[in-house]
Amino acid sequence: MKSQSRIIRKIYREKDIKKIEDKIALLGDKFKLDAITFMNIRLISTIIVFIIVMYTTSVGYFYAPVVTLLYYYLFYYVLIEYNIKKRGRKLDYEALHFFEILTLTLESGRNLENSLEITIFNVDSEISNEFKKALFEVKFGKSLIEALEDMKKRIPSETINNIILNITQTNIFGNSILDTMYNQIDFLRDKQILEIKGQINKIPNKVSIISVIFIVPLILLMILGPLLINFLG
Repeated sequence: MKSQSRIIRKIYREKDIKKIEDKIALLGDKFKLDAITFMNIRLISTIIVFIIVMYTTSVGYFYAPVVTLLYYYLFYYVLIEYNIKKRGRKLDYEALHFFEILTLTLESGRNLENSLEITIFNVDSEISNEFKKALFEVKFGKSLIEALEDMKKRIPSETINNIILNITQTNIFGNSILDTMYNQIDFLRDKQILEIKGQINKIPNKVSIISVIFIVPLILLMILGPLLINFLG
């Protein structure tokens, strides 16, 4: 195993391995590959694609490098970057409900750790699972602040990470955590409203594109169809 590890370290640079490890951490538990396995699969499949294109096309020497390069980067984008963005959007969507429940629990006079325990017990979501991991780490010796800071490395959402930062800063300096949570919930509501408005504003553009692609040609065919038939006749 040690000899294999040395060989792998020679193939891949340490900073590349670390970069993939950090990206995989943002994908959560559903992504089952570790960094080395992912990089090995990408490398081997890229070589296979190169060989197939090289020997199955008449000008493989031209197409093979281009197709291989595109495959190499698309493999990374589709499996890593795309899924990170997708998970970030999902976490942002879940955040408002989770932090509303957390705020209601804090209003009952409980401290932050107890409020988080009650909230994750009553909310079943991906963001709840991340806080569950953080509290699990607390039980094994980490402070709550350390666990939340480590949690930020697993969250592909700048919005949620800013909320976690505000929570930890409030907890450290002894400010009112309820005031912080009220402000963060207002921000999340405004953000969701703006996103919905943005989606609504995109509808006319989408309708225009569909009209140009499908409806306009059909209208032209209906208008010019009889003329073409008469002309051919």
